[in-house]
Amino acid sequence: MTHFFKKYMSDIYDISSGIDCAKLLRCSQMVSDTNDAGGQVLIFGNGGSAAMASHVSVDLVKAARVRASNFNEADLITCFSNDFGYENWVKKSIEFYAQPNDLILLISSSGSSKNILNGALMARKMKLPLITLSGFDESNPLRAMGDVNLYAASSSYNYVEMTHHIWLVAIVDHIIKEKAE
Repeated sequence: MTHFFKKYMSDIYDISSGIDCAKLLRCSQMVSDTNDAGGQVLIFGNGGSAAMASHVSVDLVKAARVRASNFNEADLITCFSNDFGYENWVKKSIEFYAQPNDLILLISSSGSSKNILNGALMARKMKLPLITLSGFDESNPLRAMGDVNLYAASSSYNYVEMTHHIWLVAIVDHIIKEKAE
């Protein structure tokens, strides 16, 4: 029975190591540039991706000393969803909270969540730098919307989310390493 776990870990390794590391380096530089310009990283996701956004924003602030915020407050999400529709709460959060030097980071396993796609359109409209993380269908719409688009080649939620998490904490750790040198 242990073969299941060995294959599981091997699959996640294969997916996560399939990234062009130059893209991760570019993301790291975008985060650092945002911080140096006095901006912050605004991170959004749904479900497990929202939990990941929360984790990564705390790591950026505490460990990497980069200003970051996630938008997982029930009162904000329900208020904006009630007033503007669930498909627009990310868009409205970006519109109301983002400043000119900020960076937007959007996470969607499917790459087709309407609220995340509308957030990407708002980031583009506001001319904010945008990093996207997606998976599932290779031609998902989010994958074409960012300045850097990180794609996990899998149709499994857990594989995609774990891959996204690995990439994001690797970016955080790279920033920490760069600051220490």
